[in-house]
Amino acid sequence: MELPHPPPDISSLFSSVEPGDIQRILELQPGPLVKEAYLHWDELRHRDPPEGLDHKRWWLGLRWARQALLKPLPLLDKAGQPFFFGVPEPVQIDLHHIDQDAAGEIKSATETATASTRDRYLLRSVIEEAITSSQLEGASTTRKVAAEMLRSGRAPKDRSEQMIFNNFVAMQAIQGFRHEPLSPARVLEIHRLVSERTLDDPQDVGRLRQSNDIRVVNNDDGTILHQPPDHRELPERLERICAFANAGEDQRPFVHPVLRAILLHFMIGYDHPFADGNGRTARALFYWSMLRSGYWLAEFISISHILRKAPAQYGRAYLFTETDGGDTTYFLIHQLATLRRAILSLHDYLARKAKEQQGLERLLAESPALRARLNHRQKALLTHALKHPGAGYHIEAHQRMHGVVYQTARADLLQLVELGLLEKIKEGRAFLFVAPKDLAIRMARLGP
Repeated sequence: MELPHPPPDISSLFSSVEPGDIQRILELQPGPLVKEAYLHWDELRHRDPPEGLDHKRWWLGLRWARQALLKPLPLLDKAGQPFFFGVPEPVQIDLHHIDQDAAGEIKSATETATASTRDRYLLRSVIEEAITSSQLEGASTTRKVAAEMLRSGRAPKDRSEQMIFNNFVAMQAIQGFRHEPLSPARVLEIHRLVSERTLDDPQDVGRLRQSNDIRVVNNDDGTILHQPPDHRELPERLERICAFANAGEDQRPFVHPVLRAILLHFMIGYDHPFADGNGRTARALFYWSMLRSGYWLAEFISISHILRKAPAQYGRAYLFTETDGGDTTYFLIHQLATLRRAILSLHDYLARKAKEQQGLERLLAESPALRARLNHRQKALLTHALKHPGAGYHIEAHQRMHGVVYQTARADLLQLVELGLLEKIKEGRAFLFVAPKDLAIRMARLGP
């Protein structure tokens, strides 16, 4: 990732424009967008300008149009100047869809929001976010191994697994204090949760950085992409961030709750208040803010899963803001698109699970007696087992997946063994319950 070309100085451009050119610029560039896109100068300079304008005058027209949109935030850059944000039409459209999807009901035939399956889907999403958020910051463990660790409850074996385990614990903790205001102490606690036993200096866990030797650099050539604010300013800056996070609807300018959550994410990344673990802390606080504002669907989605697919675009959204006078609209647009893709990914997942469930129901339809004997936890396990012949299941993992006591989980699996739908084998001092490769045939035999 390289530094984007900074925009031309607006004051110099304005002084070089002839009075007669102003009307023409406004006519040829009437709004803040270019073909519905909020372009940075680094992108604009590669486009063909409207006939009669060069790139610099084109940019001047865009900036004039954006001035009417931009509002100052109570959040400051490292020079003490306010950041700004705008709500152009693409932002309004994204917010409309997110308001419908993340604060309303899931339009699906599945049971996602019911008590019987909510915990299972929630655990899946927390595991996904814990894994991919850690992978964004260097964790190298595969998803399969990491998911097995979290589901079984075994201890992490290395730093990568510890990062993922920490994220999992932090995401669960956030759900417990979603209704509480944010404080610097709470932010430090979240950092402690995500960074425990993963930092070079254990004293950096849960405390603000103590020096200015933290920089964001280009890994290819060492170019400094971002130098965070002075570490001596961090306590005051964190107080300001918390005040912004806790502000209500009466604060002016009004900031939509979803934008507030994204800006909270942005500021932790910009300030880099910790020696390490800033990204994980920032994304965790995004989830806290979304849940606090009533966007309950945020529990079920993973933004890091989307960000990991294009990490360079994630970084450029920060750099576009910093190089264009603190205009956070670039970052807002990027994160809103990420959030909408994460919601779409959830809906695709639910549709896939609904199809799998229908396949299981067809098998169970041949045996009404069997269908009546199985509870929703056993049906969920069999749905997975039909797709993964030979998969193994531990009592503890089944217990954690469904949020039940050990005895209930054990009874679920033993009953499936009695029915011949699982095989029990000894594994060390415990038992492993294995899905037979002919599971579908066995279920059919239990039919009429």
